[in-house]
Amino acid sequence: MPAYRHFPKLRGFKQTNQIRYYPVNVGSIKDIPESGVVDFAFLARQGLLPRKPQPIKILGFGDLSVKATFCAHAFSKTARAKIEAAGGTCEEVGSGHQR
Repeated sequence: MPAYRHFPKLRGFKQTNQIRYYPVNVGSIKDIPESGVVDFAFLARQGLLPRKPQPIKILGFGDLSVKATFCAHAFSKTARAKIEAAGGTCEEVGSGHQR
């Protein structure tokens, strides 16, 4: 049998430069100190980070009532709106490839 029949056909287009973010919802972050900083160390203490290092994206599902500074690789529009409505700030860290 020819070698090309031994391998499956590759179909479609694969994006090799796509960044896959690990999602963290605003509502899942608990015990945020007033005027505190929510960064990778804070998320790791709460057990919200994956074991494999991955860029983090904050999503807007849930409620937020505490003013805090959030540090992550990316933010959704709703998360940014909820954080700024509560009086907090959003800081984008790095290019998304490192933690």
